[in-house]
Amino acid sequence: MKTRTYKTAAIMMSLVSLFFLSSCSEDEDEQVDQPKTIVEAASGDARFSILVEAVVKADLESALSGNGPFTVFAPTNDAFEALFTQLGISGIEDLDAATLTPILLNHVISGDVSSTSISTGYAASLNSTAPGNNAVKLFINKGSEVKIDGSKVVIADIKASNGTIHAIDKVILPANIVNHAINNPNFSILVEAVVKAGLVDALSGSGPFTVFAPTNEAFNKLFAQLGISGISDLTAEQLTPILLYHVVAANVVASQVASGLVPTLKDGSSLNVTVNNMGVTLNSDVKVIATDVQGTNGVIHAIDAVLLPE
Repeated sequence: MKTRTYKTAAIMMSLVSLFFLSSCSEDEDEQVDQPKTIVEAASGDARFSILVEAVVKADLESALSGNGPFTVFAPTNDAFEALFTQLGISGIEDLDAATLTPILLNHVISGDVSSTSISTGYAASLNSTAPGNNAVKLFINKGSEVKIDGSKVVIADIKASNGTIHAIDKVILPANIVNHAINNPNFSILVEAVVKAGLVDALSGSGPFTVFAPTNEAFNKLFAQLGISGISDLTAEQLTPILLYHVVAANVVASQVASGLVPTLKDGSSLNVTVNNMGVTLNSDVKVIATDVQGTNGVIHAIDAVLLPE
């Protein structure tokens, strides 16, 4: 009888031991499988060691470990090394937190955007250093490859508990209005005109500016109207007053646009702005077709025709 009791007790102890070991194993598995935050995922990847160093120095660890969700376009170490060469510095230690913060936040957008969900268009970054505390925009161009303000996605969909990381090959510096026009191929003729007129430096200044930017299609309509082949047939002297007629000396986002005469940077000239339930028109017949491309020194609104001063 005692022998049977001892055997039963031994069996029970074995079962308890197996249950305990199984529970410990499950707990360990749960700890191993627990998803990492964006910061933890980057910290565990040697390709992002400089990015992590920058995030720590800018004191953004807590922010990027929050619930989010966030999508981070993460520069690799090679991307940062290229920036250091461009700036003539040795590394992150040569940049202070105040300089790093807007640059890093310029790589982050709200929402968990996977590579299959990315589409061509503008997205607001978490960098709100633009005039009026507006968020600086990023231009995402999805073709055979994905580019964000000229940087290329080289590794996609590194998943984290609070979002997604896409590795990129270039650090994205916050764009001013000239850079925004350069980044978007729909404004390539406008960029050509600004360069020929020698206005790059002026429009890269502190501003703030509002630019009513003609698209390539708008310029092509003008060329057909004038019977010319392109910007090459116009002189800098002809282009300058036309381009300045598209610029207002203020950062006016769509919600602030109102009907009335608005002075431009062309001396003695104004735009006649009409706002109604159909949208916004300039000088009666030129339509605003896209709004609020926010840069560090101003904002761009796209228009469907070139404005010609009288």
